[in-house]
Amino acid sequence: MQLSTLDLFAFVSFILFVIGVSLYAGRKEETDEDYFLAGRNLSWWLIGFSLIASNISTEHFVGMAGRGYELGMAIASYEWMAAVTLVIVALFFLPRFLRAGIFTIPEYLEQRYSVAARTLMAVLMMVIYIFVALAAVLYSGALALQQIFDLELVTGIWLIGILAGAYTVYGGLKAVVWSDLIQAIALLLGGALITVLALEAVGGWDAFLATSSDKLHTVLPWNHPEMPWIAVFIGGLWIPNLFYWGLNQFITQRTLGARSLKEGQNGIFLAAGLKLIIPFIIVFPGIMAAQLYAGEIGQADAAYPVLMRNLLPAGLRGMMFAALFGAVMSSLDSMLNSASTILTMDVVKRHLRPDASARDLVRTGRLATAFFVVAGCLWAPFIASFEGVFTYIQMVWGFISPGIVTAFVVGMISKRTPPRAAVGAMIIGIPVYGVLLWTLPDVAFLHHMMITGIVLVLYMGWERWRNPLDEPVVMPDRGLVDLTTSPSSHVFGACIIVATAILYIIFW
Repeated sequence: MQLSTLDLFAFVSFILFVIGVSLYAGRKEETDEDYFLAGRNLSWWLIGFSLIASNISTEHFVGMAGRGYELGMAIASYEWMAAVTLVIVALFFLPRFLRAGIFTIPEYLEQRYSVAARTLMAVLMMVIYIFVALAAVLYSGALALQQIFDLELVTGIWLIGILAGAYTVYGGLKAVVWSDLIQAIALLLGGALITVLALEAVGGWDAFLATSSDKLHTVLPWNHPEMPWIAVFIGGLWIPNLFYWGLNQFITQRTLGARSLKEGQNGIFLAAGLKLIIPFIIVFPGIMAAQLYAGEIGQADAAYPVLMRNLLPAGLRGMMFAALFGAVMSSLDSMLNSASTILTMDVVKRHLRPDASARDLVRTGRLATAFFVVAGCLWAPFIASFEGVFTYIQMVWGFISPGIVTAFVVGMISKRTPPRAAVGAMIIGIPVYGVLLWTLPDVAFLHHMMITGIVLVLYMGWERWRNPLDEPVVMPDRGLVDLTTSPSSHVFGACIIVATAILYIIFW
């Protein structure tokens, strides 16, 4: 694709604007609470847009659009069921986390179970961040650059990593959330533009419905190899959703930085509302690409970049490229900041330098961020050997998510469950899930997650029966933020659930 002077100007101006705002926002981050949690002073609108920008990246514009190209609207369940999951996170998980005053999600496991449980989760998360989250975002972003601008894959990976890493190293979480605000608005507007142009290219709404009716169903047979309805509504999809939105440091860090419970909950509800519209600007274009350019698309993950290449006129290419590039950076900066927070607070401060000053912790966090940039860039090219970046992400997360979700949920419900039960669940979940993938390759991996989760719940129940704690665990209340909630929170949550149900009925 040839870029016009206007394209280049729009792209460079956007990137410089984002970096400038981020550096300015993070200019006074001196304490560990400032750097890692933005001083626990984030407003609901910053939290909501940051959640979306951190979540929606090229793994969606490339990976999810690619699944829309092949599978159709059923892949939207990841977004719509996520909206319902966010309601659960806001009402059930967030109050407990803010009351405990934690910096990281693994820290909660120490308060509930033991240091071993915290350390194990921290190590698992850092490994997965490098080999799944960071690498997948870097790879998918570089793939988009390659498809659109013929930029060499490895060059694109390092370009993205260095740019996003620069302001994240400097400014911490506050720099991240302000960059996310700008980039969330850009990617939502850019995605809407592509949808409108693609819809016009296929001949309008009626023509789209007529030619793509077979791909506009969200509910697939119970034995479908990828998205069976039983896994979506009552089965395995709940495990990655609860893990990702409630227990994943990469996502939850901005909610831990909320100035109050009310602000945090309202931010989550804003994100849930935005999740409901994401399939219309990501999955729809993937389906339309199958109608328009099937002959030009060699692999499904190229569907969205091909749409951009063919539909955008000169002048708008730079703007959309900037939005796509911003989507990469917004997810990458959040992952880097969260990974460095876990390494700094759960490993270095907890085990190696317990007396480190706030300034030393900030310095360690910056060095950790740089380390994760390099590690992610080195591994990212290897993802090309897997079939579909979105499937790769969802499947590999399954090695740790059932164990972590089980440890948290059982621990919150059963106050006498012993620490060894949580540690055992996180360890046992890895081989159980791996054996299921190997022995039942034709069964949906969401079923594998559900079976693994059931096995782990039974194991923890057995440990609770054999070795119950003498006294129920009482979680601390550090009183760091206002925990007053609003009656409207339940109303907002109910509205999100009703809206999700209506969308499923429409696209049944």
